Amino acid sequence: MRIIARSDVERLLSVKDCVDVMARAMEATSRGNVTLPIRQFMPVPDAPGKLVVMPGTLGDPACFGIKLVCKYDRPHGDPLGTHVGMVMLFDSAKGIPLAMVEGSSLTAIRTSAASALATRHLAREDARHLAILGNGEQAMRHVAAMLAVRPVETISVWGRDGARAQAFADEVSASTGLPVQCHAEVGAAVAEADIICTTTSAKTPILFGADLRPGQHINLVGSAIAASAEVDDAAVAKSRFYVDYKPAAMAAAGELLNAIASGAVVENHIVGEIGQVVMDSVPSRENSEQITMYKSLGVASQDLAAACAVWAMAEQEGSGLEVDLMA
Repeated sequence: MRIIARSDVERLLSVKDCVDVMARAMEATSRGNVTLPIRQFMPVPDAPGKLVVMPGTLGDPACFGIKLVCKYDRPHGDPLGTHVGMVMLFDSAKGIPLAMVEGSSLTAIRTSAASALATRHLAREDARHLAILGNGEQAMRHVAAMLAVRPVETISVWGRDGARAQAFADEVSASTGLPVQCHAEVGAAVAEADIICTTTSAKTPILFGADLRPGQHINLVGSAIAASAEVDDAAVAKSRFYVDYKPAAMAAAGELLNAIASGAVVENHIVGEIGQVVMDSVPSRENSEQITMYKSLGVASQDLAAACAVWAMAEQEGSGLEVDLMA
């Protein structure tokens, strides 16, 4: 078994390369060539956190495994972040462990790459203005991911804490060389945007249907439980709504579930899974005026595919720490 640390994950798996890994994973998901139990959350007694358990199987490459994530509330800027964990990867044919892969970076890369995949298929080809709502790790990851699939020329950012948002804007400008404007209001941040990424920890909507204009594409990333939502019912109703995995969406996509409960939409408002779009079995954007929306919850097939890609590269170059558990 190979133990692969964060530094090797970051070095071996670029977000640009991971987009194609996610395309194969999401196609396998929509084809049913996976096993994806709904993720489980276990509170940790007397602690500000919980254990998240995500098992699954993937048919090609044939592997199975589990992601274990400790999700703890930590101060902004804490080097540990909010997610600390690992992905255990096993070979399906032999039932033996192949790797233990550091999970925080792997999750961050595959999440932004999945959004990039959705953007590649759903956003207008001429999309050039990006709006990022939020200023945490996924916000920065999504900047790089969007630049990998669209010719972004201008970036707008918003965050609840104005000073942090401005510091984030300055960091994005320095790293990309692009003009970046920090806005005090969400509506102003998205007014001219072609692509919007919501990467916040908001429990209630921060982006509203009234803020949206024709032709935009939105990636909903920050919320992963039914009790939270980053956009309101009107925004969901105005959009062509896509998901990563429909059973997960019907269990945990707060934005969609709220809109269904209010009567703003019905369940078949979901146009399809992004894997179906990749396979051309479900249409993507049909014209330049439609608003498209992708709800990212994250599924174990994404983690397994990303972990397998990292393991294969580490195996080839002999990086990481190889251990013999049977010795």
